[in-house]
Amino acid sequence: MAPRVVLALLATAAGAMKCPGSKSWIHAWAEVEAVASASCADVIEEMKARVEGSWVDPHNKGTYSLLSESSDELDFQRITGNKKYTDKITFTFSDFNAQGAKPSCGIHACSESQVFSIGDFSTNYCNIRNLYCGSEEKCVHVKHDFETSEQKVKHNIGAGEDKTACIVPATFVV
Repeated sequence: MAPRVVLALLATAAGAMKCPGSKSWIHAWAEVEAVASASCADVIEEMKARVEGSWVDPHNKGTYSLLSESSDELDFQRITGNKKYTDKITFTFSDFNAQGAKPSCGIHACSESQVFSIGDFSTNYCNIRNLYCGSEEKCVHVKHDFETSEQKVKHNIGAGEDKTACIVPATFVV
């Protein structure tokens, strides 16, 4: 699909970005608009399989849980590996089924820290990305492997969007 068409479809489908909200007035956040080369049903199934299965979050081994779902929305919570911080993430989905084209899914996602935070070392961005990235980006998939193209990433000052921060290699102490 041509980039301009994808952007137009995302803009139309998005309206306003839906975010989970935070009790903290000052907090880190990130928003992502992306397109996956799969149906939204497959994208949703993959995300739920990662969260509900034995998949390990590659960003410091956080723990995700599904808070709520509808046919076009998933709401998650992620607790950091050290159990100190909680973030909430909202995903909304829009199927793009052009006649004769392969299915694709518009993904709109927003992650917000739930406590006072300024610098997040790309955590909110990674909260989002790690639920849809595929093997082409060295991510482990569970049910469906698909390519995803990020069209727009937005975050507040102090938050980041460093893809290399999303997959932290395991370290061994000798």
